Amino acid sequence: MTSARPYPPKPAEVYFFGTCLVDLIYPEAGLAAVELIEREGVRVIYPQGQTCCGQPAFNSGYVREAREVARAQLALFPKPIPIVVPSGSCGAMLRVHTPKLFDPEGFEPGGEPDSEPGGEPGSESGSAAADPSFGAAAAERAQARAEASQARALGARVFEWSEFMLHVLRVSLSDRGAPCRVTYHPSCHLLRELGVTDAPQRLLGQLRQVELVPLPAAEQCCGFGGTFSVKHGEISAAMVADKCAAVRESGADVLVSGDAGCLMNIAGALDKAPLRSGASPLRGAAALRGAGAPNAAGRPVHAGKPVRALPLAQFLKERVDGT
Repeated sequence: MTSARPYPPKPAEVYFFGTCLVDLIYPEAGLAAVELIEREGVRVIYPQGQTCCGQPAFNSGYVREAREVARAQLALFPKPIPIVVPSGSCGAMLRVHTPKLFDPEGFEPGGEPDSEPGGEPGSESGSAAADPSFGAAAAERAQARAEASQARALGARVFEWSEFMLHVLRVSLSDRGAPCRVTYHPSCHLLRELGVTDAPQRLLGQLRQVELVPLPAAEQCCGFGGTFSVKHGEISAAMVADKCAAVRESGADVLVSGDAGCLMNIAGALDKAPLRSGASPLRGAAALRGAGAPNAAGRPVHAGKPVRALPLAQFLKERVDGT
């Protein structure tokens, strides 16, 4: 089930935070996500000044730089309306971590004027009023409190796309596509940080021509993790190899995920996996059974079978449109 949180009534308009990977790698998915929202009679606002959510810097330990990136976003979403994000990863950054970046408890404006030597607290020589740095420090504290409030308010308005479609818009999807088997990869951030556990599957379940088949070890990370895949390349490669084996073992025609980073990683590995002598790169239990042997669902695992990898919104739009 999706994590318990208050869901607002259907709004007249929403903001759309596009994310870097959707913008640069999967623009069709972003357009599909926007169009499916608009079909429900909701106006979508896309602030042109939006950039990165700050997660790469944050995950690498560059907190100050992450805060500067996040600060640039705070002023772009002023209306008290939902902010829809087609990514559990970026959604988690905006909803969970951005408010922490501006937490006043972690803000250090400088020394305490009253504790400086040169006079007793409250005397003219030692009082805050006599210290020239007090005004600047007080202004910094006020700004920090204002930004913290703004960041908390922004985080509370962030909704991952699938949970917004299911719980806020309460969409009912028609299926005009051909019969197919689909498996779903849940991203770590969507599952663990946002607590969205079933919204994508429930949307897929509305498609009468789609058979949703289980993905073995579905909750196992795909190995991307942003900079993790660069810093720990060998470990990342082994993890995504396991994920590719699971995808092929599922017998699915299509792999769907709500996170562009996961999808880019898995799709790239599926495309580049060696298929020597027509054998798919099966591992673990699938390797023991061998290519062509039935999987856990009783279906054969076809050697070298191509699997389409699509973002959730793009796949749903294709089905609704019958394309």
